[in-house]
Amino acid sequence: MTTTRHRAAARMIAAIGALSFLAACSGNGGGGGSGGDAGNYPEQNITFVVPFSAGGPTDTVTRMIAEPMAAKLGAKIVVQNVEGAGGTVGAGEVARAEPDGYTVLMHHIGMSTAPALYKNLGYQPLEDFEMVGLVTEVPMTIVARKDFPPATLPDLVNHVKANAGKVTLANAGVGAASHLCGLLFQHAVGVKLQEVPYKGTGPALTDLVGGQVDFMCDQTTNTSGQITAGEIKAYAVTTPERVKSLPDLPTTAEAGLSQLQVSVWHGLYVPADTPQQVVDKLSEALKVALADPAVVDQMAKLGTAPVAAADATPQAHRTHLEEQLGTWAKIIADAGVEAS
Repeated sequence: MTTTRHRAAARMIAAIGALSFLAACSGNGGGGGSGGDAGNYPEQNITFVVPFSAGGPTDTVTRMIAEPMAAKLGAKIVVQNVEGAGGTVGAGEVARAEPDGYTVLMHHIGMSTAPALYKNLGYQPLEDFEMVGLVTEVPMTIVARKDFPPATLPDLVNHVKANAGKVTLANAGVGAASHLCGLLFQHAVGVKLQEVPYKGTGPALTDLVGGQVDFMCDQTTNTSGQITAGEIKAYAVTTPERVKSLPDLPTTAEAGLSQLQVSVWHGLYVPADTPQQVVDKLSEALKVALADPAVVDQMAKLGTAPVAAADATPQAHRTHLEEQLGTWAKIIADAGVEAS
């Protein structure tokens, strides 16, 4: 049953002209009201909202699991990209959607950083969402245009220190994983670089390949292909262990920058007050998808792997999010970063 909070939020959405999103979801079978008994869920198409651009790493992970989840649930899953403001536009739309399980959010580490970055966020991760389960934890890579002079990570550190005002550091926008990793890099090295934000990881990587920007920090799901093809230069992976798909790429610790360790975790969410029976069905479908050999193989090729079945649960997801919210609040406060 729709709560007073959700009814008020829906009226506010109408006032600001955001009903187009909900209409689109309805057209695809999402956000269309209570939709009957939760025990019969799903009875119509489900919309998976990706709050980042199509072709980016979060979009890639979403599309990997959508088909096997749809097969388990017995309903079509439509992936919809609602990008903007570091993922907060799409996340906000899902927080205000009907809590019936037909509008699902795939978000990454940005869910845990947004409250510290945005003063007027409009939603609270722990209060306005039900967690479905964690999906994967993706390593980050430090990469550059292929003709960038530094040959190794220590060379890169020395180069940016000597040319801080000239070196350009690309990212997919404030709050994006590439932005967060870039913040950690600058903090670890002790420099402030010229950051170049893009509306999505895809455009940022395109310009990196084209040589319009110098370097960036991005997920293996987005860079592995370009690295192996020799289209960009790779310096290190930001996890404690090397990535199987990029065995020759050293870790940041091996390359002398142990302060820089970060990976990007992804999880599925539905609006608060979604019936527990629906959440459980989605979680079970997620576990099936993550055990699918095709999904495991696809993720391995992109330098990542599904989480263990025990982590693809609402409680494990909530516990992880709680921990991450505390961790990133301090990091972002120390960095003095704020998004408008």
